[in-house]
Amino acid sequence: MSISGVAALFSGKPKHAIGSDGRMAISDHLRELRARILKVTVMLLIALTVALFYFDEIFTLIEGPYLDAQKALPDDVSSQATVQGAGGPLMLHLKLCGLAAVVVTSPYWLYQIWAFILPGLHAHERKWSRVFGAIAGPLFLLGAWIGYLTLPKGLEILISFTPGNLTNLIEFGDYLTFLTRTLLVFGIAFEIPVFVVLLNLAGVLTGKAIGDHRPWVVIGTFLFAAIATPSTDPFSMLFLAVPMVVLFAISEVICRLLDRRRKKADPTTGVADDELSPL
Repeated sequence: MSISGVAALFSGKPKHAIGSDGRMAISDHLRELRARILKVTVMLLIALTVALFYFDEIFTLIEGPYLDAQKALPDDVSSQATVQGAGGPLMLHLKLCGLAAVVVTSPYWLYQIWAFILPGLHAHERKWSRVFGAIAGPLFLLGAWIGYLTLPKGLEILISFTPGNLTNLIEFGDYLTFLTRTLLVFGIAFEIPVFVVLLNLAGVLTGKAIGDHRPWVVIGTFLFAAIATPSTDPFSMLFLAVPMVVLFAISEVICRLLDRRRKKADPTTGVADDELSPL
């Protein structure tokens, strides 16, 4: 692609032929999708290139939880991080910087996904999706941050099972996979209450139904936390389950307020078929 082509790709909105019925042709949808994928790819490559110059800082951040866990190990337990193979160091550079590029550019590629979906939404759907889009991002980052805080304790518990006469050799690529999985689990788990409220807005779930099944929600949350946390230690499970229970409680309150608002606007809302309407 030429320089002028790249400049045109990043400037303005793509022009599409709109039919008389106000709809975009499938070929235009595909062209728009291709353009947005190219934009995201170019941005990721730029971010990856920049991240390679800051590899030491990124490595220090990622290595931090392991070093904290290593310091807290009992005296008779030893652990050491390793890199395997001649190409291991290069792959480590690419994996770490690739992960950093995905995280740093997340607002941009999330916007591209949003901009592609937005034309197909109704006006009220656009309004609510903007609200929850603004909430979902910070919640995911909060969950990932809590997951990062739990990593040292989880690693310490897992590594402490190493017999005293052995040395635990941790391949850094496997450790990076473990760290990424932990951050994703915590981040996605914090999005679940957002989807609960979205189901309520769609009319699928009511606040009363959540309240009626509250004990099962709490039990299911702790079971989910026990299964989902990669470290499988009770410390990480509690750090995931307790905030999720609090977020579920907040989502129940929001759902009840939305139900009350809908019922005030339409008294027949929420009335069963075999019940008399207030009207």
